[in-house]
Amino acid sequence: MSNQEVAVPSQVSAWTGPSRRRTERFELQTPLDVTVLRSGIPDTMPGRALDLGERGIAAMLAGELVAGEAVGIEVQLPILADLLRTRATVKYQDRLRCGFEFVGLSTEHLESIRDCAKHAKAQGTAGSGLAGRTEKGKKPASPNADSNRSSGAKSGRRHGLGWAILVVVLILACGASLFWWKWNQAWKELESGLKTEQTTTAEQRPQAQVPAEVMEKLLIHRVEPAYPAEARRTELQGVIALDIVIGRDGSVINMRALNGPEVLVKAAMDALRWWKFEPYRLNGEPAIVETTVAVEFKR
Repeated sequence: MSNQEVAVPSQVSAWTGPSRRRTERFELQTPLDVTVLRSGIPDTMPGRALDLGERGIAAMLAGELVAGEAVGIEVQLPILADLLRTRATVKYQDRLRCGFEFVGLSTEHLESIRDCAKHAKAQGTAGSGLAGRTEKGKKPASPNADSNRSSGAKSGRRHGLGWAILVVVLILACGASLFWWKWNQAWKELESGLKTEQTTTAEQRPQAQVPAEVMEKLLIHRVEPAYPAEARRTELQGVIALDIVIGRDGSVINMRALNGPEVLVKAAMDALRWWKFEPYRLNGEPAIVETTVAVEFKR
């Protein structure tokens, strides 16, 4: 592995103006896989969908993409038995959050998305349209009837309405809290296999020290570190050296910085945790190994 890694280009800033979507999207919380071809090698990243429309999908991924990259997407739609498989282009990227525009979407897939949108809309409006109905056989009250009611009855209605609104607000708050808890738990499951600097257990103890240049040839997925805004403002630069432990499956299971300011160390670790290697083998068997990498931050 070379002693220097090139810093990642500046990230695409989030859009804060009016929505530029040409079709309506609906919320969709479900796992998905995104596959991108790099150097002739397919790299699949797991993630979770956020919302879906006829023209595209938004998602959080366990890895970073680049705007303009062509990818393949596999996602399970709520009312379909089979996976939706299609091609797409990365239109928006901000760290792990991406927006994709579908390419060559088939008529069948388009109809499936429309059916899901109708289903989601029906779920969201279930029970609506009941207000204003009168009991069978009864006529609506005359507009003048209210003027004949006592002030005490009006006050009771106002109090009753206030309590009803309070109950609705509490229900919505509980629903929002439950949704956030479920989303947080799902994302923790996604990241459960990712570790930063921590004490090495007996099961994670390296079996060999491998030179950097040897492990570089086994690197199959690399995420470039983001240059922190704080470091950019102060023109902080430097090369961060780290000892990393690579598991039998090729993932980075432990890391330790050897030098550098905390802001650059954290940025380097945030990128290295997503790196993936082909397993290093000892006597033909995958082994846990230790190596050293260097990441450069410069303007």
